[in-house]
Amino acid sequence: MRLPQGSAATKFRAMHESGCFVLPNPWDIGTAIYLERLGFKALATTSAGLAFSRGKSDGAVPRDEMLAHIREIVAATALPVNADFMAGYADEPEGVADNMRLCLATGVAGLSIEDNTGCTDPPLYEKKLAIERIRAARAAIDDSQTGVVLTGRCEAWLVGDPNPLHTALDRLTAYAEAGADCLYAPGVSNPDEIAQIVKKLAPKSVNILVSGFNHQLSMSQLANLGVRRVSVGSGLALAAWGAFLRAAQDIKTNGSFTLLANNAPSADLNELFREKS
Repeated sequence: MRLPQGSAATKFRAMHESGCFVLPNPWDIGTAIYLERLGFKALATTSAGLAFSRGKSDGAVPRDEMLAHIREIVAATALPVNADFMAGYADEPEGVADNMRLCLATGVAGLSIEDNTGCTDPPLYEKKLAIERIRAARAAIDDSQTGVVLTGRCEAWLVGDPNPLHTALDRLTAYAEAGADCLYAPGVSNPDEIAQIVKKLAPKSVNILVSGFNHQLSMSQLANLGVRRVSVGSGLALAAWGAFLRAAQDIKTNGSFTLLANNAPSADLNELFREKS
């Protein structure tokens, strides 16, 4: 049974207070159901995973379609759900606040706002504006009295900033002061840099992205560095796409169907979803 939003947010907030947990990212109802059944304690949406499933590039899903998707994932699970709400679908703080209210209405327990403009020049919002955007998001949450967890994201690594560690430390510190509960710099993978971020932002919780081949740290190593939350972003969606691409290409190129032997058993999936019907 799905928790009321306030209860889900309280539970989600408590998960950030100690230890280290994984926040996996489903991209549709079925994957959300399976991840809950597997025993994860919270889930997060993935903008890229959704976009690819709709035949769009990451960032090309419009606001209302994204809100409908977030609402769909929240309704599919009893777990707290954190929304990847990209840059809040607005540039100015007032627009961010308005869109935050729409996102909060989906029932999420947490959400993130990033500072990526989506443009090449400048790739990040000017620092003062980026801070005001986080402050506006914080005010919208406080006005809602839901207790939803706010994550502030610095995209320095993802946009190719020439000094991403310096930029991330500077901005994440400011985002924490502006009201972000959890701080996130997707793309950082060096253990020393992760440790510096954790130390600088303590006692606030830090989220680390583990996705792709550039991140070799284990869960226990991340926990030892003081990381509170680990997400995989589009990693699981890309794993599914990887299996699909390899099998489809093998059929087309070699006329072989051997890779289908690795498929998930349809009987198991039927049983899983029959129980949810």
